[in-house]
Amino acid sequence: MFSLKNHPFAIETFFNTSLVLTYAVAREELKDLIPECLELDTFNDQWAFVAVAMVDTKNLRPKDFPKFAGNDFILTGYRIFVRYINNTGKRLRGLYILKSETNKKKMSFFGNIFTHYNYGTTDIKFTKNQDKIIVSSVKSNLEIEVATNKSQINLPVNSPFKDWKEARRFAGPLPFTFSYNKKKKQVLIIEGVRENWIPTPVEAVKANVGFINEKNFKNIVLANAFVIENIPYYWKKGKLETWIGQ
Repeated sequence: MFSLKNHPFAIETFFNTSLVLTYAVAREELKDLIPECLELDTFNDQWAFVAVAMVDTKNLRPKDFPKFAGNDFILTGYRIFVRYINNTGKRLRGLYILKSETNKKKMSFFGNIFTHYNYGTTDIKFTKNQDKIIVSSVKSNLEIEVATNKSQINLPVNSPFKDWKEARRFAGPLPFTFSYNKKKKQVLIIEGVRENWIPTPVEAVKANVGFINEKNFKNIVLANAFVIENIPYYWKKGKLETWIGQ
């Protein structure tokens, strides 16, 4: 059934900067936060992952609209790394949406009309210089600072990964994003398209995330932090299918 909220048209933008912190959480603590159609994307059969993505976007607009029709927004997303087997048997790797935030009411308003991303408006600020990136919000109790100019970047203390190559497997965003209508057993699949996607490790100097704090996870560690800069990006029109179960 057609719904405006099912991402009815493609959207394009330009990522000035995309900063993503990924937290490893004991899989038992995340399993009840995803719907029945998805499974956790785990590491060593022990850890599942939550991504906190903060993106400074430029000219966000319906795809193929002129750039002047777009708007610049800061977007923050809280997502769980998941896998989904579609109706053709293909295993898709992606993210399940918990919550989204933006710095402008316009984005929140239209985002909640055309998506299931659960947008709220907050006072988020995104600043960047040659040495560091700082993302902050008083309302959302968010304070992130990462160092970008160090020649040697170490993994966060207690990260489950042994090196950055291993950690990069869990660097968001991933190709697909999912939402689920339990009553109708319908899965909405949104595919993101990008080129020259090369995440660069950064060192987290400060990482206070109110949304994560509120969850009161018992077994959680910061697993990695990556940044992407100057990348064109677009989301395809949403694809809806009925979950047939396993």
